[in-house]
Amino acid sequence: MSSLKATATPMSPARMGVLIMLLAMFLFSLNDAMGKWLVATYSVGQVLLLRSAVALVILLPFLWKSGLKPILSAERPMLQFARVVFSTAEVFCFYWAVYFLPLADVMTYWLAAPIYVAAMSPFLLKEKVGPIRWAAIGLGFVGVLVALTPSGEVNPLAILVSVVGTLAFALMVITGRTLRGTPDKTLVFFQITGALVAGLILTPFGWVTPTLPDFLLLGTLGVVAMLAHICVNRAVKLADAAAVAPLQYTLLPWAIILGYLLFGDLPRPLTLIGAAIIITSSFIIYLREQRTRRAASPAPSTSGTGETL
Repeated sequence: MSSLKATATPMSPARMGVLIMLLAMFLFSLNDAMGKWLVATYSVGQVLLLRSAVALVILLPFLWKSGLKPILSAERPMLQFARVVFSTAEVFCFYWAVYFLPLADVMTYWLAAPIYVAAMSPFLLKEKVGPIRWAAIGLGFVGVLVALTPSGEVNPLAILVSVVGTLAFALMVITGRTLRGTPDKTLVFFQITGALVAGLILTPFGWVTPTLPDFLLLGTLGVVAMLAHICVNRAVKLADAAAVAPLQYTLLPWAIILGYLLFGDLPRPLTLIGAAIIITSSFIIYLREQRTRRAASPAPSTSGTGETL
């Protein structure tokens, strides 16, 4: 009897990067849905505390390998502190907003963050923005206004908190750009520690003793978030940014699906229209940024310089 050898074609790094990025976006969406489920029973401070504590426990072995020197000698301490404030405000606002709003609505507001980054970068980062990108930014703000159009059933305060959260997220991104010399593990450590401190401060005002299943779910929240960040780091090392960055918009369909299955929420038509405009605007901004970078660096190095958690 003759045997046939099955030859499997190995998956290319680029395709693997795309698949890992898709997994990361699903994990982020799952994390957000779990957070919405938990803040219905527990305070935002309690969710921040337990989520951050578990994430920190997971991160500690990675920090142990590099020691405390990268943390103690981190560049520009005041800017590091500002980034921690922005990141903590962003995650607090997100969990507070999803208590009142459908998951897809909140995700739409957060997808507008690249528009805010592009609008603020000429003033805060001294980056040049041409007329096409300014037009895309203007289009993006139209999408934001459409998505934010309140109805009688929407809590205006929740919308305001969402706007504050997206602005905090954009400022976190901008400060992160100016801290390129700081290792990824150090940035994540500061970010998690900031949320942990906020949780410690806020938890006494709304502590609810969790049941064992909910305690495990609160802990899983930190695990899922850390896995998502690890997947993003790996994806951008395996594939070009041009291939994986647009995949962040898969967060929206996942938010719609999970929001409907878990909470029976359906996004408002205006939210979906605004989301379409925001995604179009963000994609134009992204393509222009890629073209500008290619023009400035015609022969970039192909070797990765980042680090993996």
